[in-house]
Amino acid sequence: MLVQNTIKRSGMISCMLCMDAPCNQVCDFFNPGDALRSIWFDNADVASLRLPEGNMCMSCNAPCERVCISDDRIHIKSLMTELAWGVRSKAEIELPEDEDRLKCDICGIPLENPFLLSSSVVASTYDMCARAFEAGWAGACFKTVCSLDIHEASPRFSAITGDNGSIIGFKNIEQLSDHSVAENMKIFRKLKKNYPTKFILASIMGQNEEEWESLARECAENGADAIELNFSCPNMQEDGLGSDIGQVPELVERFTRAARRGASIPILAKLTPNVGTMSEAAEAAIRGGADGIAAINTIKSIVGVNPLTFVSAPAVKGKSAIGGYSGNAVKPIALRFISELGQNRKLKGKHISGMGGIETWRDALEFILMGAGSIQITTAVMQYGYRIIDDLKSGLNYYLAQMGFSSVKDVIGAGLDSVSDTTDVLERDTVLFPSFNMDKCIGCGRCVISCNDGGHQAIEFENRKPKLNGSKCVGCHLCLLVCPKGAIVPSKKRIYHKKDS
Repeated sequence: MLVQNTIKRSGMISCMLCMDAPCNQVCDFFNPGDALRSIWFDNADVASLRLPEGNMCMSCNAPCERVCISDDRIHIKSLMTELAWGVRSKAEIELPEDEDRLKCDICGIPLENPFLLSSSVVASTYDMCARAFEAGWAGACFKTVCSLDIHEASPRFSAITGDNGSIIGFKNIEQLSDHSVAENMKIFRKLKKNYPTKFILASIMGQNEEEWESLARECAENGADAIELNFSCPNMQEDGLGSDIGQVPELVERFTRAARRGASIPILAKLTPNVGTMSEAAEAAIRGGADGIAAINTIKSIVGVNPLTFVSAPAVKGKSAIGGYSGNAVKPIALRFISELGQNRKLKGKHISGMGGIETWRDALEFILMGAGSIQITTAVMQYGYRIIDDLKSGLNYYLAQMGFSSVKDVIGAGLDSVSDTTDVLERDTVLFPSFNMDKCIGCGRCVISCNDGGHQAIEFENRKPKLNGSKCVGCHLCLLVCPKGAIVPSKKRIYHKKDS
């Protein structure tokens, strides 16, 4: 049985996730900064098993806390104690000795793990890709190769942030690679020479059929393992490129066919989410010769408008533009499209490379369960760095071992049967009541407020303690979502509860 973590990001929300963490430098026993980062990325189980035996923190005077640079210093000693005594005691297995179960492939070409950098600034130079490969990434989708004369705006990023400053949603108006085609081909050759086992996915964008064909040919001849067709960038200066193509299945098919004439290596079509459904464009790509689909690219967006200047961010000399939205906030939308592709019988056997809001190994697993055979990431890398690969790999590997799977390929698409396009498959005559854990409840009354003003007035408040009125509760579970302490959980069984009309 998979044990849910008892230690959460909320317990260290003000942690800076420092580079060369000061807490690591003063601890003689282990690296508490690395353990904190694992907690942040939902990988507390692995973090606990990496600690030394016993609890070194009990007799320690916590120099790690004294050197913490956060304004609200983290209670590192208590968090490490919870890892050592609380989380580790619930671990069902030891850490796996190898990562062989992470091995998979893209269209038959081996990957050492499912994780690739997606086409963006994080994979735009030789040095960046080399450092990512050294860190443990299986490959990279290089920033889109084109013959366009690229000039970027400054600034070109903006974001919606959470209470601690971490990015929830991210907007960019960045375009394609500003290197020449020849320069990019030189990078491909050097990467393949120095990292022959790493996967190079070459993203390309042509302006006409001839360019799609020639770019595909050059990439195939210069070391690319596969090609990704950028039919989805929302930030193009000129009409008829990027997402303008992805919204027209006839163009998707035509330009995929052109790229196929130029190369025999696998081709993925990267599709835009700025559509109602993705299947029509995906099927067109397959008809044109694609071996799979990559999704999603960023979503067209406006992130806030300054009430003083009346300009949306990012502002460039008083002007802005609609740009691409990414980050953890778009994950539900991305999963919806991945499930659509995964359930499409016309795409059966075709590779799906999933992306959109992935930060943790659990995020990645959700995409895999919906049918993705590989995972691409950008925004989380921009925020936290290539180092996140350690928790992506170790967390997913530990889950697979804990659940008894010998390969990540065993769970690709395993969750598709639970998803329906409509709600008519849902049973509606029973209710799953919430259950209140009074040991965790602090009496804030947030559940009461939300139920009164956004639900069914089913929670009473007596002596600062919530009490459920079962005759009114419809089991919507709004109270679970708003409780700041996780003191409300689903009951263990459903009951028949059909209300009078």
